[in-house]
Amino acid sequence: MTSSRQESRRGFLSGQTAAERTAERTSTPVELDSAGGGLDNLPADRDASYLVQFTRQAMACQFEILFNADHPPEAGEAAMEALDLLDQLEDQMSIYREQSELCGINRSAAGEPVVVESRMLDLLRLALDLWESTSGAFDMTAAPLSKVWGFHRRAGRIPTNADLRRALSRVGSQHVEVDNRRRMIRFRREGIELNLGGIGKGYALDRCAEVLIQAGMADFLLHGGKSSVLARGNRLGVASRQAGWKIGVRHPLRPASRLLEIDVADRALGPSGSATQFFHHRGRRYGHIIDPRTGDPAERVLSATVLAPSAAMADALATAFYVMGSEQAREYCVAHPELSMVVVTPGKLSGSIEIFTAGLADSQWRRLDR
Repeated sequence: MTSSRQESRRGFLSGQTAAERTAERTSTPVELDSAGGGLDNLPADRDASYLVQFTRQAMACQFEILFNADHPPEAGEAAMEALDLLDQLEDQMSIYREQSELCGINRSAAGEPVVVESRMLDLLRLALDLWESTSGAFDMTAAPLSKVWGFHRRAGRIPTNADLRRALSRVGSQHVEVDNRRRMIRFRREGIELNLGGIGKGYALDRCAEVLIQAGMADFLLHGGKSSVLARGNRLGVASRQAGWKIGVRHPLRPASRLLEIDVADRALGPSGSATQFFHHRGRRYGHIIDPRTGDPAERVLSATVLAPSAAMADALATAFYVMGSEQAREYCVAHPELSMVVVTPGKLSGSIEIFTAGLADSQWRRLDR
């Protein structure tokens, strides 16, 4: 551990300056990215308790753990242990680190079965289950489509028909086979590659939450990159009508404004939208979320927000619902009552929106743009 990290750990765990640090860190709102999600950590009432924050850069974003100031003594050490886990998970899941387990799978699984670490295999099985249940709207093999459209370099372009066909030939989770008994994975086709960008950050939050729960923590909130969120217990000092943690969702057409707030208790929230990654061509807007079944950018939805038992599931289904559209997303939630959603689509008038919900009581969310 570096000396700066040791100083940071001592500072956060020190009772001498904890109150000062907490007050400073909760004096301004936490702004969420404009992809469709938001987090509000400000007290709703004047007597709400302060929050303690622990942060770590990982997976190209900032992860943060928030908990009430009257936390148990072991909370700080547990938070640091949870954030330390992120380094291991990134080493395992990143496609940008050649020695990662995921890169090893992508290099070898088309030639021979590859043994996979047990928790990683659980994640891959979940991704395959969600691919099947969403009829392919979520697909961890869809990276070739992002590349052919130029979004992986943030330089969008229109692909040729031939390039798009070639990319589609390398997409499809039906080409991924998992051997549960031997803990192995193999690809049935050359050119298949896995990318956990649509589910990995949520999975990391789930794993961090496990560390906090094992340490006896009951009230905390995690977020990754100010989008994916996992909440447990309650924000202390807030009126009972706001049980849980208040999460703000940004307006997809006005990123500087919040569209609504959702009370999240013992669940995770995942947002999806294309407000920050898109390009225009001949008067038409193309967003970075691709329908892996057709190879074209999804167009019917402005943003999709999902509440689910796990952050991995919430993240993956937010992407799937963005692709599926409001009607199919609502049907999916009806069939899976453990889920809730808010899907925003373009309204009939230019610049207007429509909001569709499922699985949310009126008391659990509030619209703010009126």
